[in-house]
Amino acid sequence: MALGGQRTDSRLPNFMADKAHRSARLLASAAFVVLLALSAAGCQTTGDDTTGSIGMPASAPRSDAEWRRALDVWGARYREDPTNAEAALRYAQALRATEQRAQAVAVLEQASIRNPSDRALLGAYGRALAEAGELAKAFDVLSSAHTPENPDWRILNAQGAVLDQIGRNAEAQKHYSAALKIVPDEPSVLSNLAMSYALMKNLKLAEQTLGRAAAQPGASPKVRQNLALVVGLQGRFNDAESIARADLPEEEAAANVSYLRQMLAQQSEWKKPGRKPYVPKPTTDG
Repeated sequence: MALGGQRTDSRLPNFMADKAHRSARLLASAAFVVLLALSAAGCQTTGDDTTGSIGMPASAPRSDAEWRRALDVWGARYREDPTNAEAALRYAQALRATEQRAQAVAVLEQASIRNPSDRALLGAYGRALAEAGELAKAFDVLSSAHTPENPDWRILNAQGAVLDQIGRNAEAQKHYSAALKIVPDEPSVLSNLAMSYALMKNLKLAEQTLGRAAAQPGASPKVRQNLALVVGLQGRFNDAESIARADLPEEEAAANVSYLRQMLAQQSEWKKPGRKPYVPKPTTDG
């Protein structure tokens, strides 16, 4: 299912990024420049890591210093043996975490060529492509990383995020629904689905879906911050502020609340025909 000729939609900045990738919680969606968000940007979030991300180890470094050490260790192992799939995966993960996305794509591309039947590598390669903004190619690679008879919910989630990034929200939602048939109530998928609804201006349904996601035991702080944003976009700022402050240190909570205020100040613009509210992009991490 090719996506050639589609235009990348870059109108939506991300709202919150995890400390593991950045010290601040305000996303720049550089991870897609997406999901697709739900979170665009390519940051490693606690929720995504604990559930496992496409083709990446579930256990990962958290601080900038740890990522730099991982970069040195796995970079050396990869250079020593470029055919080592694990070394390629972990090296690419560290490259992405240190914002060296083009190099991560190059490493995973070569690793996929050397290990053409390794679906974990293909999944990681597709996700890295999405983060680098190569959405059409990313979708094609992700499609080859699983099969209809043996679907991978994380890849379905990532494919949905890519489709959201190019404005094909209804198709994206079908992918999220397919993922949820495999992992009902998975918070990362529900969060992406909710952001897809928000992109279509269905904020009430987005709020309901995020509430369901936030109620799950494995929900990350990112899910609740997305909920705060969607609640704020509906004009219920006091409720949004309470949600935004719940999981964060005071300094970060204040920054997020300030960002909410800026967006709410522009609410009249979102009501104009053809305009959509600023919401986090879906994320390819699952």
